[in-house]
Amino acid sequence: MALAYLLGKPSAKILKVNLNIPLILVLSIIPDIDILIGDLLNTNIHRGPTHSVIAAILVFIPIFVLYHQKAVPYFVALISHSLIGDFFIGGQIQLLWPLSTRQFGLHELGSYYISIYNPINVVLESTLFVIATVILFKTRDIHQFFSNKKSNLLLIIPIATVLLPTFASFPLQVPILLIPPHLFYLVLFSVSVLIVILRIFKRQKSINKSLP
Repeated sequence: MALAYLLGKPSAKILKVNLNIPLILVLSIIPDIDILIGDLLNTNIHRGPTHSVIAAILVFIPIFVLYHQKAVPYFVALISHSLIGDFFIGGQIQLLWPLSTRQFGLHELGSYYISIYNPINVVLESTLFVIATVILFKTRDIHQFFSNKKSNLLLIIPIATVLLPTFASFPLQVPILLIPPHLFYLVLFSVSVLIVILRIFKRQKSINKSLP
């Protein structure tokens, strides 16, 4: 999510796009929805079709047609998950599905295998998180999470597919040092969703009172 923000922010500035930060973060985690699907189907399909660049392009074709350059930062956020994050850390990605089920990654190219527990990954993720968080506060982009945008309800997706499952599992699925970033996003997203729900409830309650 930090990587998607750090890539989406400058691309939006170059293209003069008014960026929806919560939506950028949601799209960055969409490929990992296969974790939830795999759990429901009792099978391992992680880093399969949902991580495919071809699938991402096909999904975004109508979005590009409708929104043109405004869609670019969001597409960048989506594919950064597979092409950068998972490609270097872990690998085993079906980037060309459905044309091929061949797995790609830094390790598959003959390089050293880096797992999420590897110190290299922990340092990289922690650094990206710190930089992204500093920029988030410095640019006041953090305020978008406390707005009354119904699109913020989409933050339920990363909450349900990645963040809550991470803390619900035993043993934890992430290194101890990466718990603070996960906890930060979990709290931030939960508060954002709760704000929208409460305002919707309050508005509905007000409408009901005004009815004869």
